[in-house]
Amino acid sequence: MSSDDIVRLIRPELVGFVGYAASKSPETLAGKVEVPIEEIVKLDANENPYGCSPKVNAALAAYPDLNIYPDAGQTELRKLLQEYTGVSSENIVAGAGSDQLIDLILRLFLEPGDEVINCVPTFAMFRFFMGLSNGRLVEVPRDENYAVRVDAVKAAVTRRTKIILLATPNNPTGTVIPRQDILQILDTAVPVVVDEAYYEFSGETMAPLVNQYQNLIVLRTFSKWAGLAGLRIGYGLFPPKIADCLLRIKEPYGVNAAATVAVRESLKDRDYLMDKVNAIITERERLFAELKKLEWIKPFPSQANFIFCTVLKGKAGELQQQLQRKGILVRYFDQPHLQNSIRISVGKPEDTDALIKVLRELGEKTNG
Repeated sequence: MSSDDIVRLIRPELVGFVGYAASKSPETLAGKVEVPIEEIVKLDANENPYGCSPKVNAALAAYPDLNIYPDAGQTELRKLLQEYTGVSSENIVAGAGSDQLIDLILRLFLEPGDEVINCVPTFAMFRFFMGLSNGRLVEVPRDENYAVRVDAVKAAVTRRTKIILLATPNNPTGTVIPRQDILQILDTAVPVVVDEAYYEFSGETMAPLVNQYQNLIVLRTFSKWAGLAGLRIGYGLFPPKIADCLLRIKEPYGVNAAATVAVRESLKDRDYLMDKVNAIITERERLFAELKKLEWIKPFPSQANFIFCTVLKGKAGELQQQLQRKGILVRYFDQPHLQNSIRISVGKPEDTDALIKVLRELGEKTNG
C-alpha cells in the first residue's frame, strides 16, 4: 500500500486539518533570541508566572503510588471540587484540562449535521474540536467591543442547534459576558457551555445556577489561577444526568494521580494562591495603564490574566518577532475579527517593566 492509498482512507475533512497554534517553548528558541534562554519573558500562554503552591511540589515529591492507576470515578476529586465550588459532586466531572471536556461534550451531543453556535472571536479550541467533529460550526461575530450580541445568537438558533459556546472572560479579548445576557441565551433551551477558565480573575460565575437551568454547563480549569497548566486538570459543572453520561463515555484514567494530588494541595493552600491571583490582577491594571500611554497600541480592558491589544501602527506579526528577538514572547493574531493584534499575558512586575521598555524603544523607531 502506498502513502497515497492510506491517505485516501483518512476522513477527508481531516486530511487538511490545520490544528492549533500552540505557544512556544523557550528551549526551542536557543540561538534565535538576544538573551539567554533562562531570561526569556514568557507572556504568550496566559500561564501563572508565580507557579503552583509550594505544597503541590512537596506532595508530589513524596507521593508513593505512581505505579497505581488513579480512581476512574474521581471520587475524592469530585468531593474536593464540591467543597470549592459549592456545587454537588454529582454535578461534577473532571478532565485532562477543560479542553478534554469540550471534546467530550461535543461527542455527547452532536450527530452529523448538527449545529454549534460560536461567538467569535473567542477561544480557538472551540473551533479546533468542532473541526474534529461531524457538526457544523455557526459563527456569530461579537460587536466592535467584543461583546456577545445576544439577539444575533438567538436569531442563529435553528432546529439543528445542539450547543451554544460562550467564554467569559473571553480569550483572547478579556471581556466578560453580563449574567443577564447569558440568562437570555439560556432561555433558548439549547445547551449552553460557559467556559470560565479565568473565573478566579474576574470573580463572576454562573456556577450557582447549574441546578436551576438544565441546559447550563460551566467549565473551569486549574491551569491559570493555580499554576497547574503542566498537569492538565480542569472540571465541569453539569446537570446530573449529563455528568453521569460523561463519566461513562470519558476515558477511564483521563485525570492522572499527580493532578489529583495537585488539586488537593492547591485547595488546602487557597489563601496563598489567591494572594498570587490578586497580585496578577494588580499587575494587570498597571500593565493596562502603561500600554495606554503608547499611542500606537490600543489595549482593551480585561477581566482575565492577559490584555488584548490592537496594533495601530505597523504589523502585529512583525512586532511579535521583534519582541521575541529581545526575549519577550507574546501572542499575535491576524485573522478574521482579530486583525493585526496581540495578546499579552500578565507577568510579574519585572516582566511588565521589561516589556514596556522594549515597546517604548520600538515605538520610538516606528514613530521616529
